[in-house]
Amino acid sequence: MDLRPHIERFQRRFAEVETVLSDPKVFENNLRYQELSREYARLKDLVAVGSAYLKTRRDLEENRAMLKTEAPESELAQMAKEEIARLTEDEKKLGFQVQCGLLPPNPTDSRNTIIEIRAGAGGQESALFAADLYRMYNRYAEEQGWKVETMDSAPSDLGGFKEVIFSVIGSDVFKRLKYESGVHRVQRVPATEAQGRIHTSTATVAVLPEAEEVDIEIKPEDLDIGVCRASGHGGQGVNTTDSAVRIVHKPTGIEVRCQDERSQQKNKAKAMKVLRSRLLERRTNEEKTKYDAQRSQQVGTGERNEKIRTYNFPQNRVTDHRIELTIYNLSAVLDGDLDEIIDSMMNHDLEERLAALEAS
Repeated sequence: MDLRPHIERFQRRFAEVETVLSDPKVFENNLRYQELSREYARLKDLVAVGSAYLKTRRDLEENRAMLKTEAPESELAQMAKEEIARLTEDEKKLGFQVQCGLLPPNPTDSRNTIIEIRAGAGGQESALFAADLYRMYNRYAEEQGWKVETMDSAPSDLGGFKEVIFSVIGSDVFKRLKYESGVHRVQRVPATEAQGRIHTSTATVAVLPEAEEVDIEIKPEDLDIGVCRASGHGGQGVNTTDSAVRIVHKPTGIEVRCQDERSQQKNKAKAMKVLRSRLLERRTNEEKTKYDAQRSQQVGTGERNEKIRTYNFPQNRVTDHRIELTIYNLSAVLDGDLDEIIDSMMNHDLEERLAALEAS
């Protein structure tokens, strides 16, 4: 693919956006200003990468020309060979980054994210595994400099979670965590197993981009809002007031409950945030089903009944089945070391989308 015309297009659009942002009138529309600022930052990176790519191409041509004029065993020829090897690798990496810039950015990638983890098959062991996943994402968020806020939880008797819902706040959260949606499977000997047999349990993970009010219109008459006494752990006073909030969206039947705050108003605000994100996910999935058959060509369906990953304790192994990636460092992964898995998923997704772009 000849990337020069695309790089020139990035440069022209970058100059246009820069000119618009220099006009004081742009600040009169805050939403427009934010959109242009994000585009400016993206184009600035693309122009820099494009310039580096074109320079690498020039240097590569010069070294190839030098190699043709020098004696094969000369010192200059050997230096040219080394440079050609290095520049060829750089050209490949930079070219891939430029091609990625041809893909339209996902507007939800920069959003904060709501994650819902639910125990699946396996009883108490499944609930303990759900707690392990919750801890894993907390550790990963900490490494990324993100903030985690628990929104609702239903603890199990042995210290696990039947369900836990939390938000992750930071830069490019959904961009990196969206690949975690699906069924996670664990294979290990449970603490409650007397005979040392390996059990297989599951937990589901749903990753939702946080919806904004402009994304989803919710009519007050479509909501059935009730309050009740919070249950479970929560400290002194949490179980003595009607602070828990339960919201049912009547048109869809979606039900949301939030009880982690002592304030009824705070619980209601958090519950509405979860409801809005679930409605956005529902609408997005409907649109994909109707218009987007290409999803099967990408990374997987993202449906919650799809087994995406296995955590095998006896073999100290984590396997992501979507890209056939296996890592033999289970403890590190459960301690939040997810970058290798997530980076591999992102690269696979980009390659699939680029292949679809070229085919079309």
